[in-house]
Amino acid sequence: MFRTLYAKLSFSLVLLLLVVGVIYAFITLSNARYYHQEVIQKLNLDLAKNLVMDRNLVESGRINQPALKETFSTYMVINPSIEIYLLDLDGKILSYSADPGKVKRKGVSLAPIKAFLSGTRLPLLGDDPRSHDQNKVFSVTPVPSSEAPEGYLYVVLRGEQYDDIERFINESFLLRQSGWTLVGSLLLGLLAGLILFYKLTRRLNQLSENMDDFRGGDFSQFETISKQQIQGDEIDQLATTFDEMAQRIVMQLDDLKHQDQLRRELVANVSHDLRTPVAILHGYLETLVLKDEALNDGEKKKYRQLALKSSERLTLLISELFELTCLEAQETTLNCEPFNLAELAQDITQKFQLQAEKKQISLSVESTTTTLFVYADISLIARVLENLIGNAMKCTSHGSINIQFKQHEASVLTSVCDTGHGISPQNLPHIFERFYQVADNTNRPQPGGLGLPISQKIIELHGGRIEVSSVPNQGTIFSFSLSVAPRKSEVVPET
Repeated sequence: MFRTLYAKLSFSLVLLLLVVGVIYAFITLSNARYYHQEVIQKLNLDLAKNLVMDRNLVESGRINQPALKETFSTYMVINPSIEIYLLDLDGKILSYSADPGKVKRKGVSLAPIKAFLSGTRLPLLGDDPRSHDQNKVFSVTPVPSSEAPEGYLYVVLRGEQYDDIERFINESFLLRQSGWTLVGSLLLGLLAGLILFYKLTRRLNQLSENMDDFRGGDFSQFETISKQQIQGDEIDQLATTFDEMAQRIVMQLDDLKHQDQLRRELVANVSHDLRTPVAILHGYLETLVLKDEALNDGEKKKYRQLALKSSERLTLLISELFELTCLEAQETTLNCEPFNLAELAQDITQKFQLQAEKKQISLSVESTTTTLFVYADISLIARVLENLIGNAMKCTSHGSINIQFKQHEASVLTSVCDTGHGISPQNLPHIFERFYQVADNTNRPQPGGLGLPISQKIIELHGGRIEVSSVPNQGTIFSFSLSVAPRKSEVVPET
């Protein structure tokens, strides 16, 4: 029945208002009765004493019985709201103004009478002779005098007729008016509470609908609805937190999809690009097995060397594939540090000197200064230089390869220039693709390899990009920039 928060809050409000209404009515009626009793008793505080004086109830120090009886008869007619009783010193009723058949007590308690005469705080209730258990406000005075009392004149201020009239008035007007006022107040409070609860739960309903839409969209599509700041109330904070969580989930799902796409591409590349070296290796080994008796020792040695070369090529491709996959999946962490880029280039060119001499290539490092300190991962930058120089060696013969540096304010531009056969304009946009090779096998920047894609990913991890320019039959230039290392007084940022 109460499945929604709005319904539960509304039911709680109705129940709360009913309880508050009952308590309010009870307290109001009790206070009104208490206040009314106090007012009546204070207004008639000296009524008993005035009756004694005005009606000459005491003569020559004794109670005037005829005057007392006349007073009883008179007040039963002209003021039936009060009842007059004559008590002895023990509280026993001696005579009274009420109807004889309606007096049920033979005496009243003296404790309230003594408390009244001592000036106790009002209202003060005394025994009602017409009832065994009811108490009423009263006025009392000792007679004939307080110095020599023989009894008490005990005046009940709210007699039976007064009670009948009060009951009639309450039933006919006061209770109905109070009841309708209370009901109207409760309905007004209920209406205001329902409107307030609706406004409060409306944002929760909107947030709930937003969550359902997010779940219905397979947690992949989300539009921020909350425009509140985190300093709002709890509902605004909840909405803001959900928006941040949903955006984080969408980003993580996109990242997972990207990782899955990379995995699929890797499987496709491995299955496609490793097929040729595996087939070549298998062919050589199969030839050795099938034609073992027909081949002489020289031919067997040749096939074994070719198979070994294909195996080495296959191992290199697998290693490069793994390295490139790690770079694309951003699983490689940069360990940046300041180092001298010119010295690193000198060390790497030494590895290619023997190969350069065989191909009659002039390999050199040119720099306007020998203190080119950059802030990067030295092992990865060494890998980039090795790939670019190795690529230039394959495309150049009887020429030159030169590594040049140009320092700017915040970066160092590194260029690997060769005088090889160059790259045609139609092939130039594709040279960073995996295993790309041009139609002419004698004019490929890196035949069947991954050196250039690996180099491109490394430079991208450092926040840069590799640029290439080439003129067919004149040469090619690969360039990339690295950040200058900060001074010792500067804080080196973490990577």
